[in-house]
Amino acid sequence: MVIVVRSIAKFEGISNIMNSGDHVTEVDNLMKDDQIEAVDSLKGWLAVGFAFASMFICFGVVYSFGAFFDSMVSEFKASSSATSAVFSITTFIFLTGGIVSGMVADRIGARPVLIFGGISLGLGLCLTSLVNSLWVTYITFGVGVGVGVACGYVPMLAVVGAWFERRRAAALGIAVTGVGLGTLVATPLAAALIGHLGWRQTYVIFGITSVVGLILCGIFTPRPPVPPGQQSGIQLKQLVKIPAFGYMYFSGFFLSLALFFSIVYLVSYATAQGIDEIAAASLMGVSGGASIVGRLGFGAMGDKISRLRLYQSTFLILTISFLVWLISANSFTLLFVYAVMMGAGWGGFIALSPVVAAEIFGPVGLGTILGATYTAAGIAGLLGPTLAGYLIDKSGSYQPAIIAALIVSFVGYVLLIPIGRYLRKREQGNTYRERHTL
Repeated sequence: MVIVVRSIAKFEGISNIMNSGDHVTEVDNLMKDDQIEAVDSLKGWLAVGFAFASMFICFGVVYSFGAFFDSMVSEFKASSSATSAVFSITTFIFLTGGIVSGMVADRIGARPVLIFGGISLGLGLCLTSLVNSLWVTYITFGVGVGVGVACGYVPMLAVVGAWFERRRAAALGIAVTGVGLGTLVATPLAAALIGHLGWRQTYVIFGITSVVGLILCGIFTPRPPVPPGQQSGIQLKQLVKIPAFGYMYFSGFFLSLALFFSIVYLVSYATAQGIDEIAAASLMGVSGGASIVGRLGFGAMGDKISRLRLYQSTFLILTISFLVWLISANSFTLLFVYAVMMGAGWGGFIALSPVVAAEIFGPVGLGTILGATYTAAGIAGLLGPTLAGYLIDKSGSYQPAIIAALIVSFVGYVLLIPIGRYLRKREQGNTYRERHTL
């Protein structure tokens, strides 16, 4: 079936892009028959396995930073805020750097990008093990590890998205589960190694493992059915002109503001309410476990239920979870409920973001699309904890910050509503063309 893209443009007000000869299409318009047969194949699931491994390594390294935190504060005689800046810089770089790694992967393939990322990640960790000043870790860890994770995350999401049509949501859900499991495994492993070998030697071990693991993932990950560069997909300058992208971008930004506030302040809130420190720390473990369930569960449902509606439901779950937090006071039970809801919603949001992006813009050029979208989370990661800390300091209470998180997460949900209209109008356009081409 030949699709006339110009008629879609009339519905969305982007005919100026179409007139230039550029195009925004879906996978059915870009793949030949033999390529269509290749998707949802065994090779696709092999790609899922290597994407899982890549994310397990990358995020296991990043999110285990908390296990190294006290040792680094003690050795460098640094403040908590100065040491936590290492993590903030790393997060900002890997989330905003995805736009570069995604665009490069769309052009030359994920393999060289992933190999480069493995070298950057391993080198950054090994150099961090040698530093004598905290500020140097802003470069060795912040830049080295940040670039490595950017190369191992977005390009692999794009590869998995390109390998699947019918089972895309489930496949991506399984792939991003590597983030959660990597965190759960690497953090206690790092703590155990630090206790026996010290933090410097532990980073050397992590560095060598990361280089080997990511290079192997890069070598053996099968290329997607549409070879990189054969179909250019949507360009960044086109993407930012499409209203649907703007709605998705800012909805993710507002939700990420709320999520990063929770990640940073949940444990400190619980201890401030008189809850035992171990029990308070366990709340993040609970949310991490729930996020794994959310990634798998929402990913599986995304192949059977409207993906956009499921995606919207994760925003509502997170909004309601902040309401539970608001009324929790010093109740560990309610905080436990909050942690479960937050984790499940968070996991669903992570799993469905690339699925919805592929549904709206198509899987070709998905690296560029996801890279551009995730810059919102990178900016939110810098602003969210800072703004929340300002509200807490000014009011002397966590309540205003929790209310703000509730509001911005609901704003994110509202911003998704126009995307539903976008997809309905496009479907109407497809139906109209089918009737007039028969």
